[in-house]
Amino acid sequence: MSVLVLTLIILVGSYFAGLLGSLTGLGGGVVIIPLLTIGLGVNIHYAIGASLVSVIATSSGSAAAYVKEGITNMRIGMFLEIATTTGALIGAMLSLVIHAPVIAVIFGVILIFSAIMSLRKKDTTVLQNESVWAQKLKLNGSYPTADGEIIKYSVRKVGGGFIMMLFAGVISGLLGIGSGSLKVVAMDSIMRVPFKVSTTTSNFMIGVTAAASAVVYLQRGYIDPALAMPVVIGVLLGALTGSKILVNSNSSGWLRWVFAVIVTILAGQMIYNGLSGKI
Repeated sequence: MSVLVLTLIILVGSYFAGLLGSLTGLGGGVVIIPLLTIGLGVNIHYAIGASLVSVIATSSGSAAAYVKEGITNMRIGMFLEIATTTGALIGAMLSLVIHAPVIAVIFGVILIFSAIMSLRKKDTTVLQNESVWAQKLKLNGSYPTADGEIIKYSVRKVGGGFIMMLFAGVISGLLGIGSGSLKVVAMDSIMRVPFKVSTTTSNFMIGVTAAASAVVYLQRGYIDPALAMPVVIGVLLGALTGSKILVNSNSSGWLRWVFAVIVTILAGQMIYNGLSGKI
């Protein structure tokens, strides 16, 4: 297979990965890494390196828009990034000593969890009983609705959310994904941040988390420009297309089911190849 054909395959595959990731809010890394490792036989460490670069690019692009709209809670994001970046550095260093088959199995398990999270019914309840730590750190906030109404919300269980973010950072650094599903769990289910705020704040955070991990991979030579370039371009174009589809779509329920089925199949392949030593 020529280099040009291989590059085009990676570009097209990355486009659909970015499209699916954008439509479900879980990022393209969950599709990119199986595509590269299972489909094209790329070493999993190089696949993770390319995925991390694409996460940084897509997060930087979309996060700016959400911050401008006033939806993202910057204080929560900056506070929880202390946990995610610390975890990401730990995860990135662990990935260099853990055998590839083990990483593949862990990745498969996280994929299944991501598929379940993509189908989970979102709780839009805004609670007003706030945490003492949320008051001290000034984490409570508000966000505008489409009608121009300002909705205020309070944050709970700051400590529990911080610990969950540390774990999300480790997974992000270990597997090269944004681990958006884990971040949303921390903010949405534990800290009870409104789902709209938790998803946009998570998007703001995953780029910083990925950047911390990418430094370790770059130092070890696992970021190959020839591989990362088509991945980044493809994922960015796919994410842009996905955002336009969402704006014009009344419901994305069927898209989440498609994503869940695809991710579950990929998870099974990753676990099988990991257990059989094919990765």
